[in-house]
Amino acid sequence: MNNIDNLEETISKAKEGNQIAFSRLVDMFWNDVYGFQLKRTENENDSEDITIQTFSKAFDKIHTYDDTYVFKTWLIAISKNIHIDLVRKRKRNLLDSRSSVDAISSALDVTPSMEDQLIHEQNLADLLRDIKKLKPHYQSVINLRYFNELSYAEIAAKLNEPINNVKVKLLRAKKLLAEIIKERK
Repeated sequence: MNNIDNLEETISKAKEGNQIAFSRLVDMFWNDVYGFQLKRTENENDSEDITIQTFSKAFDKIHTYDDTYVFKTWLIAISKNIHIDLVRKRKRNLLDSRSSVDAISSALDVTPSMEDQLIHEQNLADLLRDIKKLKPHYQSVINLRYFNELSYAEIAAKLNEPINNVKVKLLRAKKLLAEIIKERK
């Protein structure tokens, strides 16, 4: 099976709500979207936030994706629009305080992934040391999920972020943490 067929199959599964397929899409296109935003913003934090929001929005709108377009182009277009909105919002809210976020309804958590299992198997002292190697916002989401045992909805409420941002951020945090653990072994 070639990469195009594999990508089409993965997109199709993601449209059906398959978390693993969506995770694969994040893995496949994270660097493309992040790199695009890094060139635009010249700021790692903004690039990462916009990339997380891009995949969050793509997750919400995957059913609208038209396969006559290149998937990467669709993601980049979402990313570009998020960046434009962010710039407009910053200009508009320059003097405003942070707006309140609506309450978030509960959501189903996905079954543990390979990264989840690897994280659970680690010695606590080693795991805590490895978590400290992550960026603070990734540390926070990992701690809330695994040590405070909060659901996605509870984490989203605590961080004042949309639930899909939390899902993508946790997905990314788990992947980065799993890479740190594998490097240590």
